[in-house]
Amino acid sequence: MSIILSIPSVDELSPAVDALKRWQYDGGPLHLHPGDLGWHSSRGAEATAAAIRMWLRDGEVLALGLLDGPDLVRLAVAPEWRDDEALARQFAVDLDAPGRVLDPDGATVEARGAERLTQLLLERVWERDEPWTTFHRGLSDPVKDCGLRIETIESDRAEVWVAVNWSAFRGSPFSDADRRRTVGSWLTMAGGPFYADARCLAAFDQNDDAVAVAAVWSAGPGRPGLLEPMGVHRSHRGHGYGTAITLAAAAALRDMGASSASVCVQSSNVGAVATYASAGFTPSDEVADLRRGSR
Repeated sequence: MSIILSIPSVDELSPAVDALKRWQYDGGPLHLHPGDLGWHSSRGAEATAAAIRMWLRDGEVLALGLLDGPDLVRLAVAPEWRDDEALARQFAVDLDAPGRVLDPDGATVEARGAERLTQLLLERVWERDEPWTTFHRGLSDPVKDCGLRIETIESDRAEVWVAVNWSAFRGSPFSDADRRRTVGSWLTMAGGPFYADARCLAAFDQNDDAVAVAAVWSAGPGRPGLLEPMGVHRSHRGHGYGTAITLAAAAALRDMGASSASVCVQSSNVGAVATYASAGFTPSDEVADLRRGSR
């Protein structure tokens, strides 16, 4: 049977995510995780389904890709198919063809663990992009208390979480329009098909100000969980709050039955690298995305 490239319907999301969960295991690559789809689902279930690409053979899902914009696809391949020559070559054809999966004017592929695909794209004159560092922390032992009050955010407290996240990643003033839009997106995510396996956490200082936030995503008991995103309010940096919320995130994943906690950051982000190391996460070898120039 030939390998087919497909876009799932909303009704086909659940079996696709179930397959993605099975592909997560300790010692494996930190490739596309169900939590990545969960975070993307703030755009809505229909938009998330439209951003997914599935490679199938005879109805079996061999690989999944998430379009994080028109010029970036993040991939996960079923472990038993990761070194399959036919699949790797079909990948290379689909990803290298301008407009078939990715924009004609530049494209990036995150293909962690897919070594044969990486080799084939490099032969097609793709280039390695900036390096990333993956971090893991085993959760067989209890996680020490982080020293701050931690709240699991529910819908009525969404504004607290999104305000800190906005400050951490945007830095611009948080207007009323921004608040309405981001709270709406958070509520869409929390009401969507992935959030049953997630928690959003906020850390509060001695003045009961929200100082840091994180989201954690389970792939099921006994499998690695994902920490994405994590951020500290710009007015409260330099006090160890990033380490504290990271410890709280690891503890939450352990409580959810995860075997380990994982996260990936740009190697150039020295602050984030130091934060995860201080929270007991161990770095793995650097990985790089693959970039195709404009044509």
